Amino acid sequence: MKLLHVDSSVLGANSVSRLLTAETVAQWQASHPGTTVEYLDLAVDAPSHFDANALGIKIGQPAQPTEAQLRENAVSERLVSQFLAADVVVVGAPLYNFSIPSQLKAWIDRLAQAGRTFKYTDQGAVGLAGGKTVIVASSRGGVYSTSEGGQAAEHQESYLKVVFGFFGITDVRFVRAEGLALGEAPKAAALESARADIRAVTAEAANQAQAQQAA
Repeated sequence: MKLLHVDSSVLGANSVSRLLTAETVAQWQASHPGTTVEYLDLAVDAPSHFDANALGIKIGQPAQPTEAQLRENAVSERLVSQFLAADVVVVGAPLYNFSIPSQLKAWIDRLAQAGRTFKYTDQGAVGLAGGKTVIVASSRGGVYSTSEGGQAAEHQESYLKVVFGFFGITDVRFVRAEGLALGEAPKAAALESARADIRAVTAEAANQAQAQQAA
């Protein structure tokens, strides 16, 4: 089994999402021996924001692609191939200004490739990257999950569930620590809750729900 470990926080050693992804990966390896891990740190090695050069080859092979188009296409192909090769993907996703870090969005923009992670049909879009398990380690300074207003304001977990679902991934699990900026006691409680989430999401086999449905 191959696991892709992705971090996106810019806070380094002070990052809660990095702490949670590291603990999730370690617990997954303990629960599922033989798992190999590949690491991607988007705060250090982020693709450039999506632009015309990155899109150029994707919308039809030019007779003579420019050097910039070839370079950006190579970045996209490296990232999507790495993603498609993984059975499990653990993603660190802090909440920045009600959404995800731009580095994480830039990565997702490179994954969203027609013919690789989805395709268009006469019935609409169909995901091509199913069969994976995605575990999102979500960190938040405030509390968003317990009120209608909070749920409407966050475009972090909601966005990731939609976009991975668009890729055909039905097994998306969340490890959540929220209220981290509300004081030491709320932060300790949030970490305790997140570690309970880690135990739960790593105990279940990869893509177990889809396997049961197929049976």
